[in-house]
Amino acid sequence: MELNIKRLTEEEFSKFAKLIYDESGIYMKDSKITLLSNRLRKRLSALSLSEFSDYYSYLEKLTGDAKKKEYEELLDVVSTNETYFFRNERHFEALTDYCLPELAKIKKDRKLKIWSAACSTGEEPYTIAICVMEQMKLFHGWDIEIIATDIAPSVLEFAREGYYSGRRIEKVPPELLKKHFTIEDKEKGVYKINDDLKKMVNFYYLNFFKNPFPKNIDIIFCRNVMIYFDKVHQKELVANFYQSIYDLGYLFIGHSETLHSISEDFVYKKILEAPIYVPRPRS
Repeated sequence: MELNIKRLTEEEFSKFAKLIYDESGIYMKDSKITLLSNRLRKRLSALSLSEFSDYYSYLEKLTGDAKKKEYEELLDVVSTNETYFFRNERHFEALTDYCLPELAKIKKDRKLKIWSAACSTGEEPYTIAICVMEQMKLFHGWDIEIIATDIAPSVLEFAREGYYSGRRIEKVPPELLKKHFTIEDKEKGVYKINDDLKKMVNFYYLNFFKNPFPKNIDIIFCRNVMIYFDKVHQKELVANFYQSIYDLGYLFIGHSETLHSISEDFVYKKILEAPIYVPRPRS
């Protein structure tokens, strides 16, 4: 059936783009019509529908839990989930060699809370967990929690399983791969995250513009995410991060991203060649 589904018309694209924007803040330019067509076909096929207009009508009629579930499925298929372990190594060097030691010095409550705000298939929060584990001598007896959230249920389920192979683990240093992973399938090169590392990470569904944010966060990772939002939603997102973060915390964003003209709540701080922001002191 999927082969018979034609590309979205411009009118249909506009309707779906608005719906997606209203539900998630994700802004889809007109040039994304083919991309959106291809991704929505997965839902049409799953529901045995042959027209995009039928799927839109179906969405309009849903209520309650059925609506919540299908909208999650919709946002799942339109989300981009490109990631791998130790992506942008400079960030993790800064985390390990500067941010974690600094927090270990200044925090008196002996609590460390890190949030991977768009965790995708789990490589980012598990990389963070590895960095924390490698600095565990600084945090003996501390209460440590790594929160990992995403808008796509399927990637959260993948992350909870904790099996990785191929390009996803290429940048994991051999000594860390041996220390924090267990070979699951040698022939296929499949590795499983060790249980002690998995226990450090809690995965949750979270829509930035529908759900409350976690509080008292020491470090927030939100990399290569703001590029999918317009300026209005970027400002809202960063304002909410400011309300969530510890006074002396750190906000990690993508190397190609900036908070210039988006927020004055954070100050740019270049740490070990990594672009990082710190919250401006609260009055």
